[in-house]
Order: sequence, then C-alpha cells, then structure tokens
Amino acid sequence: MRFLRRSSAEQTATDDSPAESTDVGSESARDRTPGKGRATPKRREAENRRRGPVAPPPKTQREAMKRARGNKEERRKASRERRERMMAGDDRYLMPRDRGPVRAHVRDIVDTRRHMMGMFMPLVLIVFVTTLVQNVLVQQYATLACLVLLLTMLFEGTLLGRAVNKRVRAKFPDATDRPLSLGWYAFTRAMQLRRLRVPRPRLTPKDFHKIG
Repeated sequence: MRFLRRSSAEQTATDDSPAESTDVGSESARDRTPGKGRATPKRREAENRRRGPVAPPPKTQREAMKRARGNKEERRKASRERRERMMAGDDRYLMPRDRGPVRAHVRDIVDTRRHMMGMFMPLVLIVFVTTLVQNVLVQQYATLACLVLLLTMLFEGTLLGRAVNKRVRAKFPDATDRPLSLGWYAFTRAMQLRRLRVPRPRLTPKDFHKIG
C-alpha cells in the first residue's frame, strides 16, 4: 500500500525543519540585548556613592581628637543656626504649637501689649524668698500680695483670650483653631518675660497700630 508512505519531498522537509528552528533560535539569541554583566548595586552602596568617599579612619589618637573637635564645632554651629532661625520665627524650625500664620498673629497681639501676667516669674521668686524669712508679718503680706496678683492675672488672661479670638476670627475667618487653645497660647506667652519669649517678639507696644 504505497499511499501510506510519505513522499521523499515531505521527508526532506521534515528533516530540514530542526535546522531551520535552530537557525531561528540562534538569530534570536544574537539579536537579544546582552546583560549588564554585573550585579545591581544595593541601596546602601548607591547612597554612599552619592555622598562621596568615606574618610579614612584616624591613624593616631591626636588625629582622632582633632577630628572629634571639628565634628563638635560643626554640631555647635548647626545648633546655633537652628536656634537663631527658630528665634526669628521660621516655621521650619518652630515647634508644632508655634507654627502657622494664626499663631504668629496671636504672638504679635500679645507682644504689642503690656501685661501684669509678665510678673509671674518674679512672683515665684518672691514667694520662694518669703518662705526663707522667719517673720510672720512679712510672710502674711507677701502671701496677700501674691493672691491679689494671681487674681489679676486670671482676670487679665480672660480678657486677653477674648481679644485674641476676636482679632483672629476677623483676620482668619477660616481658621480651625479652637478658641480655648488660642486663649491658652496667648496666656502662656504673656506670662513670660519679653526677653525670654520664643520666638523672639517681632513687634513692641509702640507697634500696636500695626495689628489688623
């Protein structure tokens, strides 16, 4: 039965097909982009490369001490710079409770007024001194004076909190700060001596007319 046999042409085509596939595979392998030939650097190695070369370890104790003093001076310089920018009112260096235009406006309102609350620290000193005096009459008068001053501070702080909230709502109608929070912030700043306030006051009582 001859029709079951494949023809010689078909046999030849079948024999040639592996060679053709091998040629196609070799061509695709040649066209493929070659690899980098090296391992991908780690993240730490890439960061160190960007930072520059690492200084070699000190060879002597004197060199180590000199390098330590240099690093200490750099840290002190950076600390002084941060302190100065914080005192100047730069939001990037202020504490979270002091940041923002609303808090800056509250500080300006407080700094353009004179407050009896600024006597809080001297009051504490007076109370401490009177406890050392063995005179009962002096202690009684000092205690009475402290009580009167404390009541005055509470009354003045209440008025200051209301004035601050009124001015803040007028200038910043979209402010989300709570009235009690703004009042307490103004109260605590007014209790401090002017030279000890952080950040440093931008205005003085002579600039009261500049507050909107």
